[in-house]
Amino acid sequence: MFAGAARRSEVGTDAPRLSRRHPFWRFLAILLVILLTLTVVAGVLGFWTVTRSFPQTSGNIDIPGLKAPVSVQRDDAGIPQITASNSHDLFLAEGYVHAQDRFWEMDFRRHVTAGRLSELFGKSQLGTDEFIRTLGWRNVAEQEVKQMDATTLSYYQAYADGVNAYLAHHKGADISLEYAVLGLQTPGYTPEKWTPADSVSWLKAMAWDLRSNLEDELDRALLATKLTATDIATLHPTYPYSSHPTITDAGSGDPARVAESSASASTTADVSSSATSDGTDEAAAASDIAALASSVQASAAEVPQLLGINSDDIGSNSWVVSGSHTSTGKPLLSNDPHLGPAAPSIWYQVGLHCSTVSAACPFDVAGYSFSGLPGVIIGHNDKIAWGFTNLGPDVTDLYLERLDGDGYLYDGKKQAFTTRKETIKVAGGSPVTITVRSTIHGPLLSGGDYDTVTKSHRTSSGDIPGGKYALSLQWTALTPGHTAESIFILDKATDWNGFRAAAREFDVPAQNLIYADTAGNIGYQAPGLIPIRKQGDGTTITPGWSSAYGWTGYIPFDQLPSAYNPKAGYIVTANNAAVGPSFAQNLTKDWDAGYRADRITHDLQKLIKAGTKITSADMSRIDADTYDANAAALVPVLTSIHLDSGTARAVDLLKKWNFHDDEGSAAAAYFNIFWRNLLHDAFGRKLPAGSQPAGGDRWFQVVDSLIDQPDSSWWVDEKLGIGNRDEMFAYAADQAYREAVKLMGPDSSQWKWGDIHTLEVTNQSFGASGIAPIEWLFNRGPYRLGGGSSVVDAVGWDASQGYEVDWVPSMRQVVDLGDFDHSTWINLTGDSGHAFNPHYMDQTPLWQHNKTRSWPFSKDAVAKATQDTLTLTPASR
Repeated sequence: MFAGAARRSEVGTDAPRLSRRHPFWRFLAILLVILLTLTVVAGVLGFWTVTRSFPQTSGNIDIPGLKAPVSVQRDDAGIPQITASNSHDLFLAEGYVHAQDRFWEMDFRRHVTAGRLSELFGKSQLGTDEFIRTLGWRNVAEQEVKQMDATTLSYYQAYADGVNAYLAHHKGADISLEYAVLGLQTPGYTPEKWTPADSVSWLKAMAWDLRSNLEDELDRALLATKLTATDIATLHPTYPYSSHPTITDAGSGDPARVAESSASASTTADVSSSATSDGTDEAAAASDIAALASSVQASAAEVPQLLGINSDDIGSNSWVVSGSHTSTGKPLLSNDPHLGPAAPSIWYQVGLHCSTVSAACPFDVAGYSFSGLPGVIIGHNDKIAWGFTNLGPDVTDLYLERLDGDGYLYDGKKQAFTTRKETIKVAGGSPVTITVRSTIHGPLLSGGDYDTVTKSHRTSSGDIPGGKYALSLQWTALTPGHTAESIFILDKATDWNGFRAAAREFDVPAQNLIYADTAGNIGYQAPGLIPIRKQGDGTTITPGWSSAYGWTGYIPFDQLPSAYNPKAGYIVTANNAAVGPSFAQNLTKDWDAGYRADRITHDLQKLIKAGTKITSADMSRIDADTYDANAAALVPVLTSIHLDSGTARAVDLLKKWNFHDDEGSAAAAYFNIFWRNLLHDAFGRKLPAGSQPAGGDRWFQVVDSLIDQPDSSWWVDEKLGIGNRDEMFAYAADQAYREAVKLMGPDSSQWKWGDIHTLEVTNQSFGASGIAPIEWLFNRGPYRLGGGSSVVDAVGWDASQGYEVDWVPSMRQVVDLGDFDHSTWINLTGDSGHAFNPHYMDQTPLWQHNKTRSWPFSKDAVAKATQDTLTLTPASR
């Protein structure tokens, strides 16, 4: 026994082990405790940093300036319903609540719209700031505030007071997580007080995003470097009146027109016939104008990208059905504006209720607001409902200004520029001062360094003499207007006349306004400042040196398109032509081609002809329609062509396809890859870099018009060895098969459109910072989606870039005029702008699958849906 113990002792001596009290173990234990403590502290600190800005949603808060208590009831999505006893308190509370949920978004937007991004992010944003300062959005907004009536101004001031009441007790990351991130780059930044002009400036940003055909003018200038006027007309076809509906019957329009086939309504010319009339001189002139246009194009593109609302794929749907066709006997109204995706969504859902509706407090309204702006933009009150889509009139003109030293020429005489200086503060750098020069038409958007334009050059608008040139912009939004006031007229309107009174003041951006009321009426009104031109149709850059061109005024409101209780019992607007080709005034030549309007009209007529009484669910199903008219036109040709075995197996997917761009569809995936390759191979290789085909309605129409011209030179590419349509289709199909295999694997049965057609909802300010951890904080996705460009479920993508989603239904609503509490709505993201708040992205999964939420409106329904109630009370003096 003892001997064994001795042996063990000897072993221990030969192989010593650390005792539990050895200094190493004590050091390791201490280190682990420290690391654990730091991890816990970091987690707690991170959690505190992230959540400290979340809004208080229950209890009481004293607010300076309130006259009486205000109730803020929030449902399970955090959507506030605000009830006050007077209008002043109602909008003050809206300002406070907007600031609770979205102040960083508001602050970022006002820096964009004022050309002050460099104050936040340094010299990298100077180019954008210079462009915005040149346009002068903030200057125009300040003029609009000055001309407001006293009542409207009091609403804006009350709203600003509410925002400032929130800022008075919240600093830095207490306001939003973004301020903690901003502090890493720009320490010491403190938001300034909110003003009415900050609110109104946002309307200029929306007007810029919905500025109609400016890009078409620029594109035509770029195309002129390679194509003839006939060729350019081919790529910018006129509206297909013979196959697609108009909104009204004015000007020989036909709102009931539905395409019976995919036949084209326009003619085309072969690119092989392209030749310039004046040889190298004309080519050089076109090149110089294109250089100017390209510089404007690049600057213009940056602004809406920063705001998260940019795309060439124009869109929005709205339609209203009278009670004669509905299950309730009252109208149903649907609307889903299409905008660029952003986190948070551009829309903020809210209800604004006077506890007793009266002349002194006339508001009982709910719907979609803009954070930073008082009132409700789209929605309904207790009597009427309304929706918006972009009318898209031609409200911008680019002028080629002939420069002369420190001035410009106009009717043969030198004119002095109107100038103003703008000083831009730069974080981490010295201020930069620019001089903005304007002509009689508007501000110069480009320099005058292109002086090879010759006298021999001739365009549809006349001779271009030699000299130095610049482009100026005339735009209706640069004239102070009254849209900021019209919002409140609309919110409190109770009938058709009140609705039209609001529309009369809605200057910019010009919209299609649809209407329904509880009495059973439906209607449509086009508002806005739409210029009358001395000559020309607004599709090309105009000579600026002659008074023979320019605007003579605006189309009178009472001459704008309108409809009230049409016999068909429905009205459809989807950016299609509002009027027929014989309308007395030129609204625009660049309408959306009407594919979405055609399909919505088809869906409604199908239900009506079957005797089906339309329900709210039917309206939502129409909104989710993914039928691709482009595929229906092209697939029969593609499936008739002899193809290699691998490609043929892929094309076989299309033979039983129903032409719906559904998320799980293999056929939709392959067709859209084919479509992208076809555009690039047949057109993109022939066009300037700035004019690459993006897809969508215009290109649907262009390609459809060439289907019956198999030998058109548009299908020819000698470098590729392609001589006709079928060879081009076969080549694009083969390229598409290879790309599909690369993207989704060799098993075509496993392909899904949603695997490549994805959406990442990107934060407006930090979402594209290039710093992965910061992007992770604020961005969400990817989300797999169906739909596509120029289908009713308009989840758009840019074929020149890829398949990722860049244009979406930013919200969806169906308003039931028979019972407002049976209405439904959904937002792209959620009401909160705080990255880890439960309501930052809580509506996105429903939106992704075309589902909606119930929309309580009555006092009882709001009370039943309420989960949190916050009472704002007057601060004691």
